[in-house]
Amino acid sequence: MGTYSLGDAARILKVAPSRLRYWERTALLKLRAELGTRPGFEFRDLVCVKAILQLLDHGVPLRRIRRSIEILREEMPDLDDPVGSLRLWAEGSERVVVQRDGVLIQPDGQLVLDFRGASDALREVTTLEHDVPTGGGVDDAPTGGAIEWFERGCRLDSDPETFAQAIAAYEKSIEIDPHFADAHCNLGAALYNHGRRAPARRCFERCLELESRHVEAHFNLANLLEEEGRNEMALRHYRAALDADPFYSDLHINLALLYEKLGLARRARDHWRRYLQLDTRGAWADVARQRLEESKS
Repeated sequence: MGTYSLGDAARILKVAPSRLRYWERTALLKLRAELGTRPGFEFRDLVCVKAILQLLDHGVPLRRIRRSIEILREEMPDLDDPVGSLRLWAEGSERVVVQRDGVLIQPDGQLVLDFRGASDALREVTTLEHDVPTGGGVDDAPTGGAIEWFERGCRLDSDPETFAQAIAAYEKSIEIDPHFADAHCNLGAALYNHGRRAPARRCFERCLELESRHVEAHFNLANLLEEEGRNEMALRHYRAALDADPFYSDLHINLALLYEKLGLARRARDHWRRYLQLDTRGAWADVARQRLEESKS
């Protein structure tokens, strides 16, 4: 079975790469495959991400999901896939359960009996944790902290009709935790998509003050600078992003195009080749092959 890059996983699951990178960096996801010198996504890792997204879509707060996973890893170290094992208790419920050996384990601290199904037996739900706060869905304001507001922003920032709500969510996240680098970066991207370029740039710069190797902040700031014609400064930020993550395929596209613009054909070819090593399918792979073929003539 194949191994997928972070960019591949983001495209397959229709989720922002920055969101996956945040989950990986904070150990919500523990990737098991190797892709070059960095972790890659196996198919079962994609299943885990899908499980998390479904729980979030049903209003389960990320803090509860994270705490549930931590408890499962601690209490059941032999459980092969704690993330992918999480399920909703029932439609319309925010309870998270795991079934193992005929026993349902739920992470909300209450003893519950399962009356569902045709079985005559009642199955006891074993409690793993207590005092985990509850939260709302996409249409409800979170009652938790910076992470809940951040996740709300992530669910809203891909639709132009909800850009303003996403911006407000990220701003609230930063109000609660001013040092939340990912929230500054995502706020910058949402502001940029909303046509507010100057505050977007300040957000990317603030993110880099907090985390100097933040890939998306370097990448987004470089994009913005290149659009302003500040190519040398853009190039520095693209290179900084590449130094932090040489397997971020979109970086190689942007670097190749910028090097072409600067008349540095050999360097452009190097990045087209590197892009094809990372991604052999799709429109940009066709462009890369065309550029390399043209360079032979």
